[in-house]
Amino acid sequence: MPGHIKLVKGQADPDPTEFLVPSIEVKRADQQKVYDSKKSVWVADPKTGGYREGLLESGDLEDPAAKCVVAVGHEKFTHKAAEIGKVNPPKFEKCEDMVNLTFLNDASVFWNLKTRYQAKMIHTYSGLFVVVVNPYKRYPIYTHRVCKIYLGKRRNEAPPHLWAIAEGAYRNMLQNTKNNAMLITGESGAGKTENTKKVITYLAMVATGAGKKVEKKVSLEDQIVATNPILESYGNAKTARNDNSSRFGKFIRIHFTQSGRLAGCDIVSYLLEKSRITEQQSVERSYHIFYQLLQPYGDGICDGGLRAKCFVSNDIYDYIYVSQGKTSVASIDDNEELEYTEDAFGVIGFEDWEKFDCYVLTAGVMTCGGVQYIQKGRDEQAELSDTGIETFAGKVAAAFGVDAAAMVKAFCKPRIKVGTEWVTKGQTVEQATGSTGGIARAIFDRVFKWLIEKCNDTLIDPSLKKANFCAVLDIAGFEIFEYNGFEQISINFVNEKLQQFFNHHMFVVEQEEYVKEGIDWVMVDFGMDLAAAIIMFEKPMGIWAILEEESLFPKATDKSFEEKLKAALGKLPVFLKPASKTDKNAHFGVSHYAGVVNYNVTSWLEKNKDPVNETVVELFKSTSTCQLLKHLWRDHPGQPTITPKDDGKKKKKGGGGKTVSSVYLVSLSELMTTLYSCEPHFVRCLVPNTHKKPGDVEPPLIMHQLTCNGVLEGIRICMRGFPNRMPYSDFKMRYACLGQAEIASSSDNKTAVYALMDKIAFDRERYRLGHTLVFFRAGALAGLEEGRDELVIRWVRFIQGEVFKRVRSRVYEKKRDQRELIKVAQRNFRKFLSMRDWGWFVIIQKTRGMIGMPNPEEELRLLEEKANATYGEYKSALDVTADLESQMGSLKDEIGAMSKQLSEEQGNVSEYTDRQAKALSIKAEAECELAKQQNILVSEEDSRAQLAGEVKAHAGSIGAVKKDMGDIELAITKVELEKGNKDHTIKVLQDEVGEQDEVINKLNKEKKHLSATQAKSSEDLASAEEKVAHLSQVKSQLESTLDQLEGGLDKEKKSRANLEKAKRKVEGDLKMAQDAVADLERAKREVEGVIANKEKNNQLLSAKLDDEQSLVAKAQKNIKELQGRVEGAEEELEAERQARAQAERQRSDLAREIDQLGERLDEAGGATVAQVELNKKRESEIVKLRKDVEETNISSESVLSNTKRKQGDAVAEMTEQIDALQKMKAKIDKDKTIIMSEIADARAATDEVLRAQASQDKSNKALLDALNATNKKVDAANLTLGDYGMSKNKIANENSELLRIVGDLDNNLNMVAKSKSALGAQLNDVKALCDNEARERQLLLGKFRNLEHEVDGAKEALDEEAAGRENILRLVAKAEGDAALLRQKYEVEAVAKGEELEMTKMKLTARNTEAEATIDNLSAKLTQVEKAKGKIQGEINEMTASLDQAQVVNATMERKAKAFDKTITEMKGKVDRLSFELDVSQKETRNISSELFKVKSAYEETALQLEEVRRENKTLSNEIGDIMDQITEGGRSIHEIDKIRKRLEAEKLELQSALEEAEATLEQEENKVLRCQMELSQVKTETDRRIAEKDEEFAMVRKNQAKALDSMQAALETEAKGKAEALRMKKKLEADAADLGLALEHAIAGNAETQNTIKKYQLQVRDAQIKVDEESAAKSVAADDKVNADRKAAAMQNALEEGRALLETADRQRRSAEQELADTNETLAELGNVNQSISAAKRKLESEFNQLGGDLDEMSNEARLSEDKAARSMIDAARLADELRCEQDVAMCLEKDKKLLEAQIKDAGARADEAEVNALKGGRKAMIKMETRIRELESELDAENRRNGDIFKNLRKSERTIKELTFASDEDKKNHERMQALIDQLQGKVKSYKKQIEEAEEIAALNLAKYRKVAGALGDAEAAADATEQAAAMRKARARSASLV
Repeated sequence: MPGHIKLVKGQADPDPTEFLVPSIEVKRADQQKVYDSKKSVWVADPKTGGYREGLLESGDLEDPAAKCVVAVGHEKFTHKAAEIGKVNPPKFEKCEDMVNLTFLNDASVFWNLKTRYQAKMIHTYSGLFVVVVNPYKRYPIYTHRVCKIYLGKRRNEAPPHLWAIAEGAYRNMLQNTKNNAMLITGESGAGKTENTKKVITYLAMVATGAGKKVEKKVSLEDQIVATNPILESYGNAKTARNDNSSRFGKFIRIHFTQSGRLAGCDIVSYLLEKSRITEQQSVERSYHIFYQLLQPYGDGICDGGLRAKCFVSNDIYDYIYVSQGKTSVASIDDNEELEYTEDAFGVIGFEDWEKFDCYVLTAGVMTCGGVQYIQKGRDEQAELSDTGIETFAGKVAAAFGVDAAAMVKAFCKPRIKVGTEWVTKGQTVEQATGSTGGIARAIFDRVFKWLIEKCNDTLIDPSLKKANFCAVLDIAGFEIFEYNGFEQISINFVNEKLQQFFNHHMFVVEQEEYVKEGIDWVMVDFGMDLAAAIIMFEKPMGIWAILEEESLFPKATDKSFEEKLKAALGKLPVFLKPASKTDKNAHFGVSHYAGVVNYNVTSWLEKNKDPVNETVVELFKSTSTCQLLKHLWRDHPGQPTITPKDDGKKKKKGGGGKTVSSVYLVSLSELMTTLYSCEPHFVRCLVPNTHKKPGDVEPPLIMHQLTCNGVLEGIRICMRGFPNRMPYSDFKMRYACLGQAEIASSSDNKTAVYALMDKIAFDRERYRLGHTLVFFRAGALAGLEEGRDELVIRWVRFIQGEVFKRVRSRVYEKKRDQRELIKVAQRNFRKFLSMRDWGWFVIIQKTRGMIGMPNPEEELRLLEEKANATYGEYKSALDVTADLESQMGSLKDEIGAMSKQLSEEQGNVSEYTDRQAKALSIKAEAECELAKQQNILVSEEDSRAQLAGEVKAHAGSIGAVKKDMGDIELAITKVELEKGNKDHTIKVLQDEVGEQDEVINKLNKEKKHLSATQAKSSEDLASAEEKVAHLSQVKSQLESTLDQLEGGLDKEKKSRANLEKAKRKVEGDLKMAQDAVADLERAKREVEGVIANKEKNNQLLSAKLDDEQSLVAKAQKNIKELQGRVEGAEEELEAERQARAQAERQRSDLAREIDQLGERLDEAGGATVAQVELNKKRESEIVKLRKDVEETNISSESVLSNTKRKQGDAVAEMTEQIDALQKMKAKIDKDKTIIMSEIADARAATDEVLRAQASQDKSNKALLDALNATNKKVDAANLTLGDYGMSKNKIANENSELLRIVGDLDNNLNMVAKSKSALGAQLNDVKALCDNEARERQLLLGKFRNLEHEVDGAKEALDEEAAGRENILRLVAKAEGDAALLRQKYEVEAVAKGEELEMTKMKLTARNTEAEATIDNLSAKLTQVEKAKGKIQGEINEMTASLDQAQVVNATMERKAKAFDKTITEMKGKVDRLSFELDVSQKETRNISSELFKVKSAYEETALQLEEVRRENKTLSNEIGDIMDQITEGGRSIHEIDKIRKRLEAEKLELQSALEEAEATLEQEENKVLRCQMELSQVKTETDRRIAEKDEEFAMVRKNQAKALDSMQAALETEAKGKAEALRMKKKLEADAADLGLALEHAIAGNAETQNTIKKYQLQVRDAQIKVDEESAAKSVAADDKVNADRKAAAMQNALEEGRALLETADRQRRSAEQELADTNETLAELGNVNQSISAAKRKLESEFNQLGGDLDEMSNEARLSEDKAARSMIDAARLADELRCEQDVAMCLEKDKKLLEAQIKDAGARADEAEVNALKGGRKAMIKMETRIRELESELDAENRRNGDIFKNLRKSERTIKELTFASDEDKKNHERMQALIDQLQGKVKSYKKQIEEAEEIAALNLAKYRKVAGALGDAEAAADATEQAAAMRKARARSASLV
């Protein structure tokens, strides 16, 4: 069967460990994961629909509405805090139980499932249930070996597994004697059926029944397992997702005895999908049994073959019912499956006739599809004339065992009962075909149920007593398809009930734990969360009741059913309007726990009734020859010919009228009753992907299933409680380090824990203390873990320091003792050298061996005595042995006689003695062999122990060195990362400031947009309220109608308020990102549905809105015209006022001049006649002036009258406009209040943003200060290190100077020569001493290296702590002092030590001779060198720091060389020969130095380039460009990435600019609207003010004019008097004539100037008038622009939609580019790794080169070590050369350098062979320079690596920025869509209000008309009644009068 694990017979079960628990390597890798407890967060990944991990850079996660910036790789994204989830610590990676996670969010749940699934662990616990993910692959986790793992184990004692749940259920049943049930749910293809089979298999394995019947051939457990093939054949089919999907639910109860033995099994089925029998989709297939019947295997089952017996052919396409979709499945072999089915029938115990009847009926059902009816003539009657055996109708009849003609007649003309009589009813072709299909479906359904009953009868063992059972419920999970019908609502209701059951059980189990532990907890019934939907289904007028009721009415239709549903349930909150994108014809929606499902009620009534042709049923019951068919229809009433009334009633009760829903509800009720009486266990099955690929996941699919399966619902319940718990003992053991004193303060657990928690300020709301457990809320444990980790890290560091101190102190003590012993050895050797030529000493040495030697003769005598004594003992022993052997012979004879006697008396026992002898011999041999093997074992154990000790010793030393190196490297990288992080943080903070500004601008834009939308909504709402007020006036007349309207209005108001709440909730309190998106999409679909249903209302309202807009435009145009008029009038009035003022000034000037002239005339009375004539002329001129003044007054009066008339007209028009504006003002005031409130909200939000920005600035400043302090510290450290390096260089220079002095001394020593024999003797004597000194030097070198590593590690550790750093500085200062002392010592003792250096050279020469002998031995040790390669590599790295130690060794050697002063003169001859070779080696060294200088220059150029890169990386674009320029050296692919990145950036910038332009345009238009409104209000106020000012000015003008006239008249009178007086004062006027003439000329000039000024002012007035006209025109243009802007806004909206489409296209392109970028990043990472490996190889080469330099440096004192290390360097160089050849083109430059270094190394090795004895003079100086140079190169290379790391970080940052920008654009788009959807929804609501109000008005008008009509009729009736009464009164009066007469 599918899913079974196929094993080779006899082969052991494979190891399942890797599929159950993560390996050590996986755990270690998980623990090394980068994690920050405060910054690591999950954010949604829009590309995959899943989640990705990032670092929180800013924002508060505690505030759900806060904006947070998250960095993911190189990108930054902005999310709300509610959309972000925290990442669990690495210790929870691949957690077995997700409830134990510290942070229970959707992302953590998905990540845990994903990582476990991809690690081949498909089982995961989630609280009470286990989640099983379909692996799409066979894993060895269901074998007998796995069964033994879980047998008898508790759930927490073994890894998560399906069998752990089964074992728990089985053990719980035995211990508590209570029934247990396992609920297995999931989607199609999730593996429910396979898991059900695995559970049954496990229970059958662990509990085999004991009461088997003898006659049975198979066991009960085999029968239970054998039910699966039958049920799968008849109940499984291929679907779109699963090739072997169970299309029915089953509840399998496995019964056990009291002792736990298997006692039987029974099966209950639910919801078989009968529609699949007659129709399938194109990618699906019907049930497997139909296709199995046509397979070749059936030919051997019975005589003639199965196909002949079943009347079927071998072509599946002959049968339309089962060939509408797929007819074959690649993963299923139908022929093999038929074999399994046939075997299962035999195993279970079916009779042959039962089995073949089942096959034949199944074939008949399949054949029914071929029956095709034809129409009889013109009638609609269906008929079928040909019913032969070869036709489909004949085959069907033969299969059912009935007459074909009778069956066709029953289908075409069924009988129905009318009253008490039976009549025949004609059927159309369609009805007959449907009836045939109904019979086929009914037969298959009954066959399936009969199979289950038969299996149940077989599987029950009556010989065993059933005590309890373990049940397995395998049922389909919650389904949300594109089309959801009757089957989907049925299964979804079942899942709703099961989820309520799970919630209730979880509520009971969880809260019982709380009560048992005694913690404070308010009981919550989580099971009631789903009550609303369940009540809607089950209440008396719920969905099921209405469906049942409608099914009973013959005339009921789907439409009437839909209307009844909406009328009865339309007001319920869980009954929603349809909003499906996939099914536009959906009729209603239901809000389930897993989401909203839209259902289509088409054919529900028909499916619920499931009618069958009773005539055909009666034909089956009465005439069929098939026993099974009669048995299947035995409970159906049929149509008997004689039907008594009582019998009819009973048959009706028996089930003939049952509907599908009633049977379904009864079985569901029984199931839930059974489940509530059981102890439940939950299994949730998941489909990881739709393409059935192992290890692949589809996040949206998994999250959808987690929602539908209730996993997230269960976690939600856990999060409301205390999901994490821990015993007090474990809590104390783990967290006592946080407060030792508090834990020890009390023996009471609660008191101690409270004290600890209060000490660390842990909020008590986050935990509870029970009797035995400590309970924590979700996420609380992370805080405790963080505090504990800090303490543990600090303590571990302290312990490491102490351990390192003790280890190194022991080494120091050992070295110190060795040094003292060396002094003793040196002293003894000096004494030997001083006395070796002394004669007595030679004699003593010669005779020392003879002292104490024994006498040989005495020794021989003693040996002879000893031999005699020993031989005497031996002879006596031989005598005793002979006696014993004789005695033994006699004893053997006696034993033989006794044995013979015994055999005769008791029988022959010789056989037994032979066996015993043989056994004893075998035993002896075995013991000997055992002894040998034990000896071998002992020896092997000893050797193993020795080897283990050696390995351990080597491993310890190697591990220590590696650990030290690793610690130093980690510390260095940590400091570099911290520095990079600080730089990155500064840049991020700067970016955040810019982003905050952008966010503020976006918020302002959104607020303005919302304010405009709100204004429109408020206007519509205001109009609606006015209409409501109008309706309230007729309340007395239309009270009932008004009540209904008010109820509807209140309902709409409530819904609007709820909508506003939902809007605020969506905007501010989004809980989870996925839920929010789903809710908004759902709301959007609802709005789209409302818009589609109310399109007509929208058109009407849009027309009204256009009319209103046109009226507003007209009003605005009138306002502008009036404004223009008013301004013109004001300007004219101002000009008139100025003219009047000027005229008044002229009049006053003239009057003053006249007065002056009069006075002058009075003074000049005696003037001449000429003066009189002149006076007359002047008088005439005055008359002219007066006329001009009068004309001016007249013109001014006319202008004033015109102005007054215009003003009156303008005032009248303005009053009208003011009235209109007053109305508009009321509306504007309302809008203003709303806008002001929104502005206040925006200001509050802005203030909040400003406060956040201030806090960010403050933190930024703090970080900058910290960064500056850190930089200062780093600079100080660099300066200190630089000083130290300078001191070292100075010492090296001084050392070279000393070497130069030594060279001079060498020239002096050339004169010294001595015999070769004496020199050889001395060299032999010195050889041993040199070896000791070499060993001492090695020890000292190791000590120095260790000390240097300690110093480096201490420096790195102390960089993090200020006090430690000060200690390092003090150590550096001390080291500098020591260096100064050494330098001073060298300066003082340099000359004195020259001779000692000559002695040292003598020693080195001796060692050179020894080195020649050891070179041959080195080749044999190469294999050992390869094994010790790691250790040697460490030694090579340590040799780079040997300069200072070499100086110390030199000082020691100089002190030792004093004893060899006498022999220096003997070495001159040898030194002369070596000097030449040394010069040669110096030349070669200089060549090497020049090559190294070239390398250094190259590195310096690289360093300069990188510095330029750092300077240019201040901005993001420059960073990306420079980084790409640097990366181009790695290959051509980087150029392509750079091009793609630039193109994407350009597209992004274009899109951003387009969006910004659109937003700016919208903002400008909104600002224009606001400005227009503000200008309108200003115009109104300005108009009022100007009108008042004009009135005042007119009054002032009237007064001034009256005064001017009075003054003019007075002036005329004065003038007349002046004339009279002028005659009298003639002489005086003539005297003053000249003066008067001059004054007149001045007056004329002043008048001309005044006229010019007047003209000028008039020109200015005209210009102002023109400007006013232009402004008014501009205003009108602005109004037109506003209209155009509105149109442009609509056009921009369309453009924005097009932009969105383009953005989506760009997004797709961006995703593809991102994919390419990710691939390129991977390639880049690989290249980076390659580069790093090459760099490491280069570093190794350089270290090897340094080693060679050290070898050359030490050629004068240790030739053997130099040769050894040179050979090692050559081997390593060859190996590295092989590795470097495999690298890519990126490393070609380094490859060349490596080859050059290899050549140099080989040359150096050859030169080392040649210059073994000669390298003395100048070699040390050159090597010191080379070593210093190499160290500098190493530091530069490290700096280069750090820069490369910074470049990669910047690249990742740029990529992250790109992703953040794209994500921000996506978020803006989503926000805009949400706002647009809300606006559309509000507009829809307003339109619906308007429509309802209009309908109410129409109804009111109709009612009023009716009322008036009735009132009129009532009046007429009253008038007629009055007339009738009057007539009656008259008749009565007449009658009375007649009676009186």
